[in-house]
Amino acid sequence: MKKFFGKIKDWFVRHAPSKRRIVQLYAALLYNANIKGFVNGRIYKGVTKNFCVPGMNCYSCPGAIAACPLGSLQNALISSGTRTPTYIFGIIILFGLLLGRTICGWLCPIGLGQELLYKIKTPKLKKSKVTRIASYFKYVVLAFFAVLLPLMFAVPGFCEYICPAGTFQGGVGLLSNSANEGLFANLGPLFTWKFSLLVVIIVASIFIFRFFCRFLCPLGALYGFFCRIAMLGVKLDENKCTDCGLCISVCKMDIKKVGDHECIQCGACIAACPAKAISWKGSKFFVRANETDMGDAMLKPLTSFLKKAEKEQTAETQTKNQEVQSHDVE
Repeated sequence: MKKFFGKIKDWFVRHAPSKRRIVQLYAALLYNANIKGFVNGRIYKGVTKNFCVPGMNCYSCPGAIAACPLGSLQNALISSGTRTPTYIFGIIILFGLLLGRTICGWLCPIGLGQELLYKIKTPKLKKSKVTRIASYFKYVVLAFFAVLLPLMFAVPGFCEYICPAGTFQGGVGLLSNSANEGLFANLGPLFTWKFSLLVVIIVASIFIFRFFCRFLCPLGALYGFFCRIAMLGVKLDENKCTDCGLCISVCKMDIKKVGDHECIQCGACIAACPAKAISWKGSKFFVRANETDMGDAMLKPLTSFLKKAEKEQTAETQTKNQEVQSHDVE
């Protein structure tokens, strides 16, 4: 019996989700908490749509309760000739100063989806100098599609030509509802292009860790400018650092140094550092992301039960031994 429950405990320890994964799931559910939208196939346009969530989440998703900061930025730039887009600039700067790319690692549904795809067991493309160079392409996407096209041609370039969140959450989300069957007649070459690109991103994410985040995401590029000055994130104590390089090798992103613009603050380096030179800055909530603290909490009742059962079994054995000894004496 003890061995059986011990195996159950080991399974929970191995499979319990990390605190980061729990936060990612909660964020995705919260961003898309409008259940009514999924039922009736309609886009929610209530008061909360005037605000932005920190991660990438399409405005047109039937379940979305708020706007996407990147979509809002493009729309603001398009209308910048008539009004100053102070709100969206302010909210992106606020998110950046508070969280930086912690948003990418903890609060982005698109990042969560890619990480789950990467768990599929296949050969993986490891990071290299090539992927490091390729990671700068997202800054081209930011400059051209998310800034220049909206400013110069009044076109929300990223949303219109690239965004996988828009295609999957908005396009597929709306088309999958029987109430929107009429939308199929309006599909054209642009949707075909975007859907094809979505398929490429999904397939690539199985083999390459966070393919979209690393090479195409302009929101991650934008938040990357705040990594060094953000209130929350990982920090390196250079006095403790032994330059072993283990933090760089365990990181799946294309970082050169802990906490640089490619760091999504996942916390893997904190758990790996033998010198304990890396820690969280700004919040006691962020502990080692790879610890199974959630699993330990789930196992407390089971552990207590096992200890109690062990004590009872020991007491029962002692009683039987005493009875045997008494019988022998008689």
